[in-house]
Amino acid sequence: MLSESVLSWLSIPHVAGRCMAVFWCAAAAIGQGGSANYAFVVGAGFLCDAGDSAPCPAVVKSADGSSYEMSGAGTFAAQSKSVTAAGTFTHKSASGNVLETGIWTAGELVRFESYGIAPGALLREGQAFGLRRFGAMHSRMFSGSMPAGGLAVFRIRLLPMRGVSRTATLEVNCALGKVPDERLTEGIRLAFEAGGVEFAEEVSGRTVFLLTRPAASTTPEAPPREVNANPTPAEVRP
Repeated sequence: MLSESVLSWLSIPHVAGRCMAVFWCAAAAIGQGGSANYAFVVGAGFLCDAGDSAPCPAVVKSADGSSYEMSGAGTFAAQSKSVTAAGTFTHKSASGNVLETGIWTAGELVRFESYGIAPGALLREGQAFGLRRFGAMHSRMFSGSMPAGGLAVFRIRLLPMRGVSRTATLEVNCALGKVPDERLTEGIRLAFEAGGVEFAEEVSGRTVFLLTRPAASTTPEAPPREVNANPTPAEVRP
């Protein structure tokens, strides 16, 4: 019989593949529309900059100095509150020691507050969030969407490599658009249910919401039928 630790390690490739699939499906959904009208990315993918470690992953701390580092992506529908999202996390002590690592999955959108559309927000400090590194094909995935600011609260489950899973609420804040004064700091917050520790100090990390726009129809319309004002006798039917 396989031990729990062996099973955990065997599951890592499957979990990593699932997280990557969620990320790219989210990117594809942006350009194609569908039931989800928002996609979001947290400390991952095109938000990352090889020369700057601050954007990725997103880091949040608790009052005792311990922290969570989180990355992920997904899509959600603001009206139905359906969500498909996943990512990875690392829990560290105040001294920086790794306490646990694993994945998280979102099961519910608790609420979403939009700060509005922010045209041109993908450009920061003269760079397009590293979008160029993905090439022209992947850049087109995002061409049918608009960056937007907002605050999304998700109910998530954290699945560590070892130990039991836990449920928490994850707040994702993107400070674009008309941002409330109390949410000017971009990043994440994490609160465990049943009176667990709250991680409410946003340390670093870049986030973005992308509002899907309906794609224009590519089906050409049939040209109007021309009417001959002076038909020949053969064209006239009784």
